Amino acid sequence: MDLVVPVRTGAVNQQLRYALRSWAAHLPHRRVWVIGCRPPWLQDVRYLATPQDGTKYVNTTRAVAAACRNKGISDPFVLLNDDFFTMQPLPDGVPVLHRGPVAEVEAYYATRGNGAYLRGLRETRDLLVRLGHDDPVSYELHVPLVVHKEGMLHALDVGRRLSVLHKRTAYGNLAGIGGEQVTDCKILWRGPQFPTDGPFLSTMPDAFTNGMVGAHIRRAFPRPCRYERGGGR
Repeated sequence: MDLVVPVRTGAVNQQLRYALRSWAAHLPHRRVWVIGCRPPWLQDVRYLATPQDGTKYVNTTRAVAAACRNKGISDPFVLLNDDFFTMQPLPDGVPVLHRGPVAEVEAYYATRGNGAYLRGLRETRDLLVRLGHDDPVSYELHVPLVVHKEGMLHALDVGRRLSVLHKRTAYGNLAGIGGEQVTDCKILWRGPQFPTDGPFLSTMPDAFTNGMVGAHIRRAFPRPCRYERGGGR
């Protein structure tokens, strides 16, 4: 399968550099597709430009839709973010994982405010309930997700009127992909409390740059990969 990663405009994006190293080492694939913005240090990747004039939610939805409509991208493909790190080989392929009932995830985010993300979670949940999914589960994890194009395009169409569609969750429930419940691997802090025995990690920019988790990831992948200019082959 191809790897598809939406990339925002702006920074040098060192997280993407080390994410690519981790994928090159541990995530078998055919090609890497970067959608949105292409950092100048990249090489040997396929690039698909998409508009970057919306919110981050709108921009990533555009990127996923563009990937699904592009005939050159494998079907299915693996959807990633530029801050997803594959820390171990995946001998059985990319696992199907979810975060548990949306109701439980909503309770967690309700303690952190009432922003656009939480509003989108609730709107996506209400949409799924109206469509007969009485107790939907959340797929908003910071881990790779195998995406079948027809199913994702259907989810994006069903949720097109939502300002912040939780597209992974809409896709996972509407397509009935099932999976195993896990705790999210996103690390928000600088300190040493993070798992080192799982296959995936994800970081906030500050945690990657200044935290112990970032140092751990950089130690794990010290060598450039074939997707970096001057990198190995």
